[in-house]
Amino acid sequence: MAELNELILEQLLWIIGGMALLLVILLVTSIAQGAKLRKFKQKYEAMMSGTGVEDLETLLINLKIQMDSIEDEHKLQTNQLQAVMQKLTHMQGKVGVKRYNAYGERGSDLSFSMAMINDNQDGMILTGLYNRDGSYVYAKPLKGGESTYTLSPEEKEAITLAQQAE
Repeated sequence: MAELNELILEQLLWIIGGMALLLVILLVTSIAQGAKLRKFKQKYEAMMSGTGVEDLETLLINLKIQMDSIEDEHKLQTNQLQAVMQKLTHMQGKVGVKRYNAYGERGSDLSFSMAMINDNQDGMILTGLYNRDGSYVYAKPLKGGESTYTLSPEEKEAITLAQQAE
């Protein structure tokens, strides 16, 4: 045992020196980590200031809730837009008008045929025939660009004009 004590005493200076060096390295590392932590804390506090929440977890939860409500609103608006687009294709938005003289040389071009159709070529055609004694208006339904009633050439031209309308 005496030999062990002698060995430790001989090496004691080296052991104390190594421990001191290790202590200095740990102290420097600790100071550097403290500085980094202070910078991180300052950035965190700058980020969290003005948000009205106490910690990052609460902020992230609030953002998730807001994101979910935005996604729900987006789905609702998408569904509404699809419904509007579906209704829009059924509306008679395309109009073609053909004015003409229905009775040849007598009169002027006060007679007309007006076609109102949708994207599916469904709709109606109105024809107004004008003469000195009066004016007569006729309506004919259209399905697929055709009618169950006989169409005059002017009415067919009005349908063609409506089909070409944007």
